Amino acid sequence: MSQVESKTVNSDAVSYELIRTLSANKIAALWMQNPPVNALSKSVRVGLIEHLNAAIADDSVEMIVISSKQNLFSGGADISEFSGGDLEPNLPAVLDVIENSPKPVVAVLNGPAFGGGLEVALSCHYRVTFASNKVGLPEVNLGILPGGGGTQRLPRLAGVQQALDMIVSGRPVAAKTLPSVFDVVVDSPETLLSSALAFCEKVIADGSKVRKTCDVQIDVSTAPKELFAQYRQGLATKARGFFAPERCIQAVEASVALPFAQGLVREGELFMECMRSKEARAQQHFFFAERAASHVKDFDKETPVRDIKQVGIIGAGTMGGGIAMNFANAGIPVIMLELKQEALDKGLALIRKNYENSAKKGKLTAEQVEDRMALLTGSTEYAALSNVDLVIEAVFEKMSVKQEVFKALDAVCKPGAILASNTSTLDIDEIGEATKRPEDVIGLHFFSPANVMKLLEVVKTSKTSPEVIKTTMKMAKKINKVAVLVGVCFGFVGNRMIEGYGREANRMMLEGATPEHVDKVIYDFGLPMGPFTMGDMAGQDIGAFVRESRREFIKHDPSYCILADKLVEQGRVGLKVGKGVYLYEEGSRKPIPDPSVLELAKQVAADLGVAQRDISDQEIIERIIFPMINEGALILEEGIAAKSSDIDVIYVYGYGFPVYRGGPMQYADEIGLKTVYDAMCKYRDELGEHGKNWFEPAPLLKQLAEQGKRFADL
Repeated sequence: MSQVESKTVNSDAVSYELIRTLSANKIAALWMQNPPVNALSKSVRVGLIEHLNAAIADDSVEMIVISSKQNLFSGGADISEFSGGDLEPNLPAVLDVIENSPKPVVAVLNGPAFGGGLEVALSCHYRVTFASNKVGLPEVNLGILPGGGGTQRLPRLAGVQQALDMIVSGRPVAAKTLPSVFDVVVDSPETLLSSALAFCEKVIADGSKVRKTCDVQIDVSTAPKELFAQYRQGLATKARGFFAPERCIQAVEASVALPFAQGLVREGELFMECMRSKEARAQQHFFFAERAASHVKDFDKETPVRDIKQVGIIGAGTMGGGIAMNFANAGIPVIMLELKQEALDKGLALIRKNYENSAKKGKLTAEQVEDRMALLTGSTEYAALSNVDLVIEAVFEKMSVKQEVFKALDAVCKPGAILASNTSTLDIDEIGEATKRPEDVIGLHFFSPANVMKLLEVVKTSKTSPEVIKTTMKMAKKINKVAVLVGVCFGFVGNRMIEGYGREANRMMLEGATPEHVDKVIYDFGLPMGPFTMGDMAGQDIGAFVRESRREFIKHDPSYCILADKLVEQGRVGLKVGKGVYLYEEGSRKPIPDPSVLELAKQVAADLGVAQRDISDQEIIERIIFPMINEGALILEEGIAAKSSDIDVIYVYGYGFPVYRGGPMQYADEIGLKTVYDAMCKYRDELGEHGKNWFEPAPLLKQLAEQGKRFADL
């Protein structure tokens, strides 16, 4: 079937087209066109209502289609409007006009429909799309719930269980998994429009019936009370600390227990509860922070980008192998270098094992495993790297070793090749001095496991060119990383700030806190594990190695991580040997408190003249989290990070800081910088030499606290 006549009327965000079909039926098509994601901004909402009313008033129009001129239906609400402004007409008002149209309205989803976009489709009388199209209600990721009737309409169309899964997880699903939501699901998007028009013809021929979603009755037998109880139980760990998931469940419960109109009222109440929560503020802050991280001042639109067609990796160990997998996953060939064939073979075998494990879990096909392995080759000769566009070294964390590698790379790599170090703490300016091309040297600090963790700290030196910075930031997106640009200092941003975290945990154990108490408080605060568990998992010897390289900077404090150093001296390096701060049974990762560690702490404290006492939960949080925030303020003053939100992105993605707190700097803004400043002053004055050494407030923190400002105001 083909259209034989059309008439178009345009507006800024929604265009109106009259389509006359071969059967002489007249259909009004409303096309959303609000780049880049068809957000349901005020202009779209106004356009939809105006054109809907025009189509309803036109006696010649028999049916209305809502679709998009872009390659997606709609990405949902305009998040920038959340902070206020003119919201009339709001989305529920638009959906009310759609659902109560006397003429049938069909949503033709030509691409993804998320959040409010899917809610528009659910309010229509019919829905048409293609099988692989993705739809979802991801509002929970912003700390809220669907506020346009999604929690009431989706259970009526998809069933309560499916609706719960989609709304509480926020994960998108393929349209083909929702047969009761869509009236027509075609195999290919190419046939979507013709199939949609044919479907319209059929609806018209059958009497142009209006079928309101709000009139659909939920079969209460499919949603017994036990369903919600079981759902909450299964969610307890995953949703720990979040505010919105429980309200999502309550909203879906309302769809079962209440008539539609009352259910909408309840959804609205729960939506506003979420919007007023600190968790929603934090999650929305992080949403914008992640996007802002890619906006840097070091280059402009005119700065060229180098092609990255082939990559070299120095070191085929755990880190090197993980880095290599990122590039193979993106279809970029990799040459891995090890000086011994045995180490190279072992590294490639480990990568294959990782891929095959993914295949066993159904995440990859056997063919995909082979395709990715085919992109990975190995060599024991530096000359093999002569044609790579980017080389990343992942060798032993020692300056002399790194410089030796960079001298060799400088000699063999082609002009224009980017030379990158995966160092986590060392001075990359100093590493670059080993080459004759410091402008091509940059830090690419991957986080372990490198093939899983999303964060990439991109570390610019004083001489790194804008071209190299822009190229690596763009490359990060291609390998599915969230890149944050930072400057050179010890530990850059992430590891510099985490130093105070471990230092204070160790000091409080000297002062009488137990490791399990400290770990529980930090876990309850929202981190994946406490500092002592983390130290044991990573290996206490790793921390000791870093401290050894910094003895000059910490020698003024004889108590500095002294317990951790003594445990390492005893061979208690953590989980890998079955004992660290905690004991571990063979094959188990569960930490078991060890009284002998407390005895050691008591003895060392006595030797140092440190008095032991009871330490409160609040003190643990303040002494572990607040020094991190203070260090973040120093980092901002020094220009190591461009903005406080960049620090938050690093901490959420690199260290598991709870997203429902938004990152350490957003958390500080939420509780008030004066609270942080006053606590720093208190511990500086109360903890003797230790306080004087480590709790002096950063000048920026003092300034902002006195002015009643936030880090976000900078």
